[in-house]
Amino acid sequence: MSQISLTFPDGKQRDYDKGVTAAEVAQSIAPSLAKSAISASVNGKHWDLQWPIEDDAQIAIHTMKDDAQALELIRHDFAHVMARAVQKLWPDVKVTIGPVIENGWYYDFDRDEPFTPEDLGLIEKEMKAIINERDLVKTEVWDRSRAIEHYIRKNEPFKVELIEAIPGDEPLRMYWHGHWQDLCRGPHLQHTGQLPADAFKLMSVAGAYWRGDHTKKQLQRIYGVAFKNREDLKAYLTMLEEAAKRDHRKLGKEMELFHLQEEAPGMVFWHPNGWTVYRALEDYMRRRLARAGYKEIKTPQVVDRILWERSGHWEAYRENMFIVEVEEEHAKEKRINALKPMNCPCHVQVYNQGLKSYRDLPLRLAEFGSCHRYESSGSMHGLMRVRGFTQDDAHIFCTEDQIEQECANFIGLLSSIYRDLGFTKFDVKLSTRPDVRVGSDEIWDKAEAALENAVRKVTNDYEVDPGEGAFYGPKLDFKLTDAIGREWQCGTFQADFNLPVRLGAEYVGEDGAKHRPVMLHRAILGSFERFLGILIENYAGKLPIWLAPRQVVVASIVSDADDYVNEVVAKLRDAGIRAEADTRNEKINYKVREHSVGKVPVILAIGMKEVAERTVSLRRLGETRTETVALSDVLSSLTAEAAPPDLANH
Repeated sequence: MSQISLTFPDGKQRDYDKGVTAAEVAQSIAPSLAKSAISASVNGKHWDLQWPIEDDAQIAIHTMKDDAQALELIRHDFAHVMARAVQKLWPDVKVTIGPVIENGWYYDFDRDEPFTPEDLGLIEKEMKAIINERDLVKTEVWDRSRAIEHYIRKNEPFKVELIEAIPGDEPLRMYWHGHWQDLCRGPHLQHTGQLPADAFKLMSVAGAYWRGDHTKKQLQRIYGVAFKNREDLKAYLTMLEEAAKRDHRKLGKEMELFHLQEEAPGMVFWHPNGWTVYRALEDYMRRRLARAGYKEIKTPQVVDRILWERSGHWEAYRENMFIVEVEEEHAKEKRINALKPMNCPCHVQVYNQGLKSYRDLPLRLAEFGSCHRYESSGSMHGLMRVRGFTQDDAHIFCTEDQIEQECANFIGLLSSIYRDLGFTKFDVKLSTRPDVRVGSDEIWDKAEAALENAVRKVTNDYEVDPGEGAFYGPKLDFKLTDAIGREWQCGTFQADFNLPVRLGAEYVGEDGAKHRPVMLHRAILGSFERFLGILIENYAGKLPIWLAPRQVVVASIVSDADDYVNEVVAKLRDAGIRAEADTRNEKINYKVREHSVGKVPVILAIGMKEVAERTVSLRRLGETRTETVALSDVLSSLTAEAAPPDLANH
């Protein structure tokens, strides 16, 4: 039999018979490795231990110590084990698909009766029994006709439809977990006993249309989560409990910030408190951008389709655009317009007014641009995903040689703003050229190098995502981490060689000839709506005092103190502090509880003792301790505390 050469991570090589499996390779190294192995990587591809290796290759054997591979396999196998358990409990149930998702998996089932919470408990119990059986996982490759015949015989119509939809006539991989079988690309674990029986939980049931098509049969989708050990599962469930407490929709109601309603799906009704927070954040961002050399503009919300066709958005983004038909008096037919889903083409129109010189570059144009995108009703979620939103958008028009410096300036600005807003940790991902792209390789080389060099000035801890750049240029994405460890992708920086060409942007170079500028798309918050949702959840509603809608409430203990209460409120307001008086005929403990639920950072209580001594009794949100402070001192300290961080620190 012919030989192949396998190269291991340490650089050592061994020769094996062609067709050797990764399991046999592990056995040749050590029986203990063969026992603990779960999968392999062959030339960078995740590889089942049973799959033959036909050519020379780089190989690495994985065990449960390899987090990425282990979690993928664990969650994938749990999906199969769950489907097996469901069909054992209810043999008439039809199975469909069960992919791995973040933190777990789901599987869609066709069952006449709805799954109940009690059913989920029964399924979990059966899954643990299957794990304890330690059934071997086996795989075979079948041709299409054999697989279709098999599923027709088993009365599994969804599997038949899946196979018929697979293009070409390539062989299909079939997997068995014990006696239970499924169509799957793999890879999988060696046996069911490798699954951690105490590290999974079935979470919920939801409706789902077959293949995401609302005209097809509605199925039942069971979601599960799984981890490598019980401790990680417990930590995740604790995080979910904490996230539920921090839900911005619940806090938004308690703090009287905003609401949404069916008559305007995906559009936010901001209440006075919420709009106060919004404006405080917007004012802060406006000052930071002005200081960083941006010029603020404002562009129309409704734009003729002609511009969207020229920019390429009509073809690529039409289904997500809100269309507005206008019957102009002088036109013989209706004009089709669209609410802008993004600001980029309009910013080029501003740039194009008047001849630009290389001396004008870089030109940084910023807009708090109101945009609208059609999102499906099922995808919308409070402030996190809406149809109407405002981007902290800006576009930098520059030369190729200026990309690196502009990128470095942006990362510095983004880092500073995130720190001011309470986020000290963020990750960076560099997405490089896709197969289908515009621009020469020379320009792409320069742009990718510029972005990477700029990132390296800040951190060496960044991820490269090959081939995932936009067709018009490479990009950086910035993902911040909140107080309970969740990641949110917010900031972005993208180099665009395409739109300036499509929309005719030019500048006169030092050589007197006309050149195309590079257009840098950038955002820090992403959208005000989503970022405010993130802020509310990050702080559990206890916003920093400079962002809090009501910074101070001055509450009377007795009605005879009302005049002094109003005097204190007036002085606080004169100092620029958002203060309110609470002189209702209620007990002070009731007032304190109510304003604590409303997340007011500071409560000043005033009785006759405070009136006589010209003091206040100060209590901070989350504390039970109160302190007596002179009015002059509290005015001074709260004025300093309530100053936005850019005014206090920069």
